[in-house]
Amino acid sequence: MERGKVRIALDAMGGDFAPKSVVLGAIKAHKELADNVKLILVGDKGKVLLELSQLGSENYPFEVIHAPGLITMADSPVDALRRKKNSSISLGINLLKEGKADAFISGGNTGAVMASALFTLRRIEGVLRPAITTCLPSEKGIVVFLDGGANADCKPQNLFQFGVMGSIYANSIMKIKNPKVGLLSIGVEQTKGNELILESYKLFSNSCLNFVGNVEGRDVLKGTCDVVVCDGFVGNIVLKFAESFDGFLTSLVKKRVKESLLFRLGAFLLKISIRDLRRTLDYAEYGGAPLLGVDGVCIICHGGSSPKAIKNAAKLACDMVEKEVNKTIKDKLTQNSKVLKEINELND
Repeated sequence: MERGKVRIALDAMGGDFAPKSVVLGAIKAHKELADNVKLILVGDKGKVLLELSQLGSENYPFEVIHAPGLITMADSPVDALRRKKNSSISLGINLLKEGKADAFISGGNTGAVMASALFTLRRIEGVLRPAITTCLPSEKGIVVFLDGGANADCKPQNLFQFGVMGSIYANSIMKIKNPKVGLLSIGVEQTKGNELILESYKLFSNSCLNFVGNVEGRDVLKGTCDVVVCDGFVGNIVLKFAESFDGFLTSLVKKRVKESLLFRLGAFLLKISIRDLRRTLDYAEYGGAPLLGVDGVCIICHGGSSPKAIKNAAKLACDMVEKEVNKTIKDKLTQNSKVLKEINELND
């Protein structure tokens, strides 16, 4: 290990455009973060080295670890991990477990990454379930949104812990002081929602979090709160819908441009604004989604991640390691006896 540098293991075979997109992302990350980061490429060594050679980047100081096994998007996560112990996901997570890396990033099979992280890294002490944590744009800035799909079925104590972890992430990484936490529901009234939301509301209301109550779907983009909490089933639907908006907007603009000369003129005059809007909606700007709650920094990237997204994921991983987000989560959950008491009583 190079003293003072954050060691980041990249799943070179993870994603729709691997290894090229990952290698290009590593090059971008090195150029921008060389003073703070050491990058480890985990994947088929021959393919990774060939990609580096074709890009004229053989001399970059990347460590390449051979992982001949490949977990595809179609593989069953648990079954694949059992059969392919030499996969880039398994070996990358193992580097983190063995202290040979400080963070792991993958755009591969999300289920396999989550399963490997849970089985190998385990959970942070006090955490019941980890959560996929994403960032969404709003009128007032960035909204931290969780769970993005790790837990389809949740209990109130799970949602409460998501709120705690999301609040810590918003404060440490997004630099939001005393972040406002909202519970996603079908109405802002305390009496609205299913049994999960009603019981979760009680936990949040009696906690030390800056809880602002229930928020509706329309409140997310308004920036009514800084952290939005929901179960992974609802969360994944919200994220997939949000993910489609950029494509929908582009398609709509192109259609209108073809239909109207006046619209073409307007689009030309608004070209810079439209470009900025697309940048705001682009998931690549946010890098990836941390799996908060596992005992190690693990970032899950979109399968179609561009080199820019990989680079930004590396920046995020470095930030999380340096700011000791996981330690803060552990301290928050273990030192606050009131939180632990509430969780344990509900868990009995």
